[in-house]
Amino acid sequence: MGATTFLALGDSYTIGEGVAEEGRWPVQLAARLRERGIAVDAPRIVATTGWTTDELSSAMDAGALSPGYGLVTLLIGVNNQYRGRPATEYREQFRELLLRAVELASDPRRVVVISIPDWGVTTFAEGRDREAIGRDIDTFNAIAHDETLRMRTRWVDVTATSRDAGAKPGMLVNDGLHPSAAQYVMWTRSILPEAKAAVGP
Repeated sequence: MGATTFLALGDSYTIGEGVAEEGRWPVQLAARLRERGIAVDAPRIVATTGWTTDELSSAMDAGALSPGYGLVTLLIGVNNQYRGRPATEYREQFRELLLRAVELASDPRRVVVISIPDWGVTTFAEGRDREAIGRDIDTFNAIAHDETLRMRTRWVDVTATSRDAGAKPGMLVNDGLHPSAAQYVMWTRSILPEAKAAVGP
């Protein structure tokens, strides 16, 4: 058997805005899986800073993705929240993205959904209503979690980690908003068990 193919779908958090390629959590995750004897290809990352659910969907159309991936991850929604998009729209578009992810993996158990981190705790959010941002993030995550359970895919919560890391030294890149490679190490630690289960026999 060949190496497991890995597709990572998302936005700035998946492309790793502000970090070197090896610091991105999908790249870290593939490395951790290989350390455990699981052959995994370098991840194909379909993600760009600023993307909303509909923009990711359009990029997937343009990318001409085909089924057969052994692992698919999905982390999307922070820009819907940031732009003030309605939660009802997010549910509809997220559900469609998750359906597409399942089709690309050919098995819901090979799909891992990662929660949206809380940017309200970052230095970038200074002067904004941090509590309101947190409530919005919780609402969007509740929707994503609900759809994840409904679709029988896998769920990983990194929101708590993002809130704990906050704006602690070394946890953000220079923009004061996006996680550093060090914070992505913590995310990867949380994602790894579900990823291992997804690619296991």
